[in-house]
Amino acid sequence: MTMSLYSDHSTDWQESLNQEPVTLSIVIPCLNEEICIGEFVDWCHQGLEEAGIRGEILIIDSSTDRSPEIAEAHGARVLRVPKRGLGRAYIDALPHIRGKYVIMGDCDLTYDFRELKPFVEKLDRGYDYVMGSRFAGYIEPGSMPGLHRYFGTPLTTWLLNRIYGTRYSDIHCGMRAMTRDALERINLESQSWEYASEMVLKAARLKLKIAEVPVRFYKDREGRLSHHKRSGWLSPWIAGWINLKAMFLYAPDFFVMTPGWIMLITGLLLSLTLCRGPVMLNSKIGLDLHTMLLGITLTTLGYSALQLGTLARVFYNFNPSKRKRLAERFTYNRGMAVALGLILVGTILDSVLLAHWYQSGLRLQQISYQALLGLLLIILGFQTFVFTLLFHMIHLRHERAES
Repeated sequence: MTMSLYSDHSTDWQESLNQEPVTLSIVIPCLNEEICIGEFVDWCHQGLEEAGIRGEILIIDSSTDRSPEIAEAHGARVLRVPKRGLGRAYIDALPHIRGKYVIMGDCDLTYDFRELKPFVEKLDRGYDYVMGSRFAGYIEPGSMPGLHRYFGTPLTTWLLNRIYGTRYSDIHCGMRAMTRDALERINLESQSWEYASEMVLKAARLKLKIAEVPVRFYKDREGRLSHHKRSGWLSPWIAGWINLKAMFLYAPDFFVMTPGWIMLITGLLLSLTLCRGPVMLNSKIGLDLHTMLLGITLTTLGYSALQLGTLARVFYNFNPSKRKRLAERFTYNRGMAVALGLILVGTILDSVLLAHWYQSGLRLQQISYQALLGLLLIILGFQTFVFTLLFHMIHLRHERAES
């Protein structure tokens, strides 16, 4: 599918594009908003004037009504794109953004784009990413359903803050600003509603300098239905679920690293304590085969969790310097040597079990705790072998991309 700029004077526009640099690009998706779009563009002009900066208004339009004609008549640039979701609209817009700063939001007059100055001031002070906060500003009565205001938004904001170590007060605020460089580093991938969470969490992962400013949030104008209402009662729940999905996908290490260490350490303590046989804690309580099997299970799960968490961090490459330090520590040769050593020691321990098994007519008369330890070492060795291959495959891909 192709995209085109909706303009009757493309040549004149192209000439002015090369002559007039802008500081701020207001980048807004639009889908059938002919009731609001004209006044919204007027608000943007007023906001730019009060902020005292040169800017542009770029509308990413997928409408079937008169929205693009109205927006252009009020002085906006209009980029016509297929209807592919909110996140995709911003991805499509990126090559056409001219400003060194970018501000995003909705064109439904629920966010007050006459108040751009606080965002610009934060960006001028060196912040990379500036979130609007409705809870720190003003929420007009009737503008936000109680389910969103008192449950959905506070819960998902709390979850994201816990996972990513941030201090946002309103992660679903649709009005947000950033530098052009920050937007490119975020490398937006989400196609739909989850783009908002992806931006917020990637800003945290990339260690961008983040700030919040209070914003005003108004209810829908008479005659307008929000996109959630247009899509049915299930739409907010679907949006919430895909936002949670984004949080989990971009921070799998949060869910595996700490549990992984707990399982690995506990499992190793149990396995090594019992590798020479049962242990009695007192006259009635003892640890035996079943406890060692639990230790082996915990060790295997914990080791796998730590490896998967490390691979997730390397895959997303939010911190290239940390990835390079890990590559220096977990070199290919070192990983292969450790894997071979674990498998070799495990095989030696299990050779005694194999000999006993063969001599007993392929039946085991008793359990060898050392042999169980050998099986554990073989498993850990194979896991180390696979982890080393995957780690360095991903690392080399990033190294080539950066060179």
